[in-house]
Amino acid sequence: MKLIKLTAISAAVLASTAALAAEPVVVVDDNTAVAYEAEPVAVAYEAEPAYAYNADAGVVRNTTGAVVGGTKTFFQTAINPAAVSAEVGTLGYGANIAWGLNENTELQAGWAGGDVADLFGGDFDANGVNYDVDSDFSNPYLGVQLRPAANWFTMGAGIIVPDNDIDVTANPDGGISGYYEVDDIKYDATGVSLQGKLEHRNKLAPYATIGFRPNISDKWGVFGEIGAAYLGKTNATIDSLDPNQVVSAEDSNGDPVLGLTGADLAASAERELEEEKYLEWLPIVKVGATYRF
Repeated sequence: MKLIKLTAISAAVLASTAALAAEPVVVVDDNTAVAYEAEPVAVAYEAEPAYAYNADAGVVRNTTGAVVGGTKTFFQTAINPAAVSAEVGTLGYGANIAWGLNENTELQAGWAGGDVADLFGGDFDANGVNYDVDSDFSNPYLGVQLRPAANWFTMGAGIIVPDNDIDVTANPDGGISGYYEVDDIKYDATGVSLQGKLEHRNKLAPYATIGFRPNISDKWGVFGEIGAAYLGKTNATIDSLDPNQVVSAEDSNGDPVLGLTGADLAASAERELEEEKYLEWLPIVKVGATYRF
């Protein structure tokens, strides 16, 4: 009977709250006192987080976890960019900000623009006619920069939203008293001036680049990129200062072509510019410096 009573009392004590169980328990039966040390009945485990954010590098190491984890990680990522860069190139003078998605991938947002015609020579040829260029570029862009081999080699792709003003002025072959050769007809340039604008049809221009991004210290790095953006077909608007002026002209055999005017010359120049396939592409060449947080 003593054994049954002792067992029942002990079981009741061990089933009590964790706080009471942590204290020694004394059981008294008749003249006998026995002290029992209660063992803890629960073990607490700390769950590992579903994602880890590196505040120093601006990197979300597990993007899926970040999505499940909620908006805090996205907010932290937005206000903790991985790097900022300054650049100069055929898109213009500008800067970008980058956020790390993982160790090999960065999301970039930037802008480049200004008068950059002199950076690529300030002129170009279209079917034998040389044009001086005066430009005012505005090229905001959004893209992804990859390090596929986890080293200095990079690959980039994204979208440019071009808003570029391109003014052109035709230069006569041989100077002011020379000639314009358009559509196999030589027009006497005396007293004739051709000016106009180029516009590209694409409102969104996809681009791709390859490049290098070596680090020169733990914070600073440099980069260079080459590539191209597809701007779409070109709309050319070329005007002659005196569209009604009759222009002396001859064909490829040297025979005179009569009745051509400054307006005819301008229309032929427009067609040739719009047929130039390479004008649909904007070459991308840029260099710059990067500061990493």
